[in-house]
Amino acid sequence: MINDIEHVPVLLNEAIDALSLTKDEVYVDATFGLGGYTKAILNKQNCKVLAIDRDPQAKIFANNLKKDFADRFYFKSGNFSDLGKFLKELKIYQVGGIVFDLGVSSPQLDVKERGFSFKLDGPLDMRMSCEGPTAEEFLDKVEEVTLADIIYELGDEVFSKKIAKNIIHQRSINKIKTTGQLADIVRDAIPKKKSKIDLATKTFQAIRIYLNDEIKELEQGLIAAEKALRPEGRLAVISFHSIEDRIVKNFFHECLQNKSLSRHIPELPKKKPSLEILTKKPILPSVKEINSNHRSRSAKLRIAKRTHFSSSFGEIA
Repeated sequence: MINDIEHVPVLLNEAIDALSLTKDEVYVDATFGLGGYTKAILNKQNCKVLAIDRDPQAKIFANNLKKDFADRFYFKSGNFSDLGKFLKELKIYQVGGIVFDLGVSSPQLDVKERGFSFKLDGPLDMRMSCEGPTAEEFLDKVEEVTLADIIYELGDEVFSKKIAKNIIHQRSINKIKTTGQLADIVRDAIPKKKSKIDLATKTFQAIRIYLNDEIKELEQGLIAAEKALRPEGRLAVISFHSIEDRIVKNFFHECLQNKSLSRHIPELPKKKPSLEILTKKPILPSVKEINSNHRSRSAKLRIAKRTHFSSSFGEIA
């Protein structure tokens, strides 16, 4: 059952320390999940938290947390790219810090019915919001060349063409309806070799990112966060693969140098830096944390601080 799922927030202490919490301030947990970061923030300081999540099941955990922090906790169902809109609805126009914990949550991975995991055989779904086309529907219609490009670009998978070809071939024989089917098809397409990760990992990652439009969502979410931070406010972002980390790193440098590096981010006006980078290199989990929580092994935390100069992207939406 979803209420029985255990979630261990990655780099929790490091992320909370990065926010430099102060009394009566407002903070944003942009990826609420099971509420690990939100709960830690509220327990550590007498402040308020706005939490956001597009997964409708996150509301179950938000309702539980609301019982303990009724007057200090707000929850909004939706995309974190709408952060500015949610703050405006609450008549909050600047916040002291924002934390993003990117990627998939424990309920999404550990509940086979959600269709995210290649380890648990379930329906081929992968939708974070439980809305829109499923992964099954996507794979039933996508063209081979398009699929190969998605797997290569969003999964960094060098065998993308072979995988796409095998998927298209296999769907002509039998409809691909489960995560187990897809995982086996992907594994069969890749030359057998020793690998630290399951051979299906990168393809599942790519399809999930594409289906949920995670790249654009992250870039727009970072823009919204930069607008919402007060001077000296902190932005802490935990990523789990090189594509996410590269976007975060580039965004920090864009706000430092006022030079757009992304196709989704508009050309910046010539202004003074709106962010100061506090992590020259990302903070990584300790060996102890990796041993106790294997999912933390690829995590990277980057931290930036809002300067006193105006936003590079205009006023809060």
